[in-house]
Amino acid sequence: MNTGLKITAFAAAVAATFGTAYGVGTGIDPVTDRDKTPSARHGEHEEPKEEGTKAAAHTPGGLQISDRGYTLDLADPRIEAGKKQRLRFTVVEDATGRNVTAYAKEHDKELHLIVASRDLTTYRHLHPTRAADGTWSTDVRLPDAGGYRVFADFRPEGAKEGLTLGADLGVAGTYEPRDLPAAGTTTKVDGYDVTLKGDLKTGAGGDLTLSVAKNGRPVTDLQPYLGAYGHLVALRSGDLAHLHVHPNGTPGDGRTKAGPTISFGTAAPSKGAYRLFLDFKHGGEVRTAAFTVYAGGAPEKGDGAAEKGDDGAAEEGGGHEH
Repeated sequence: MNTGLKITAFAAAVAATFGTAYGVGTGIDPVTDRDKTPSARHGEHEEPKEEGTKAAAHTPGGLQISDRGYTLDLADPRIEAGKKQRLRFTVVEDATGRNVTAYAKEHDKELHLIVASRDLTTYRHLHPTRAADGTWSTDVRLPDAGGYRVFADFRPEGAKEGLTLGADLGVAGTYEPRDLPAAGTTTKVDGYDVTLKGDLKTGAGGDLTLSVAKNGRPVTDLQPYLGAYGHLVALRSGDLAHLHVHPNGTPGDGRTKAGPTISFGTAAPSKGAYRLFLDFKHGGEVRTAAFTVYAGGAPEKGDGAAEKGDDGAAEEGGGHEH
């Protein structure tokens, strides 16, 4: 076992003045922790390139704290491991220096907040509440010390496109580095078996299909969650680039069935290892299934590839923290 290391806080901008919160979004969504997910090592990837001060158009989301005239201002750059704490942030319009207070809804929410550990073994999908002055806040409990990335996915009202901004979060405590969970096509969570079909491809991309079963029987009555029968987040190992993943079909469109399969269209910006997090709702509960996949093929043994994948489960941790 590695000797414990103490984590120091990451730098962050000073937060804007807080207002009284009101219910724009509620609760905290699915969680995944390292002790119940499959396991392997990091794959190689190519870094996105920038030209001058302007990032190339293909730069994945979440790598920048500022983009297209907006900045993510994280008020709490350091929290403690294992404790329930309040996370606060604002989205600032660079031209005016003011907090954004008007958002267009995307997937049933004004803003989606993702928190993931740098080793991709802990994941939180949160839906914070917004105060009248534009300050967002939510409670979060992160089990392990280390480096984390906070992603805010949103579209300001009137903007043509949404964007994803990212900021570093330091979680203080005794830190034990872990390998990336192993690649695999099946995982278990709370008695559900989830199977992944399809390859994560670069370039034009393709479809990924996930099938949900319980007690050996296909689940055909999935419940809508965030405007679909499933919500998929993909993060690149190494820099945690955030991939935009779109579900194929919507509930009530006359074509999309409520399971057992959920299909998504996506493309990877480079070869390498990625972590997929599927949130699905059944029996009134949202659960998370996690997978490690390689775009462009897994590396050879001795070059960071795992020898064998293990079945694992996405943990609900703390009553799912809704």
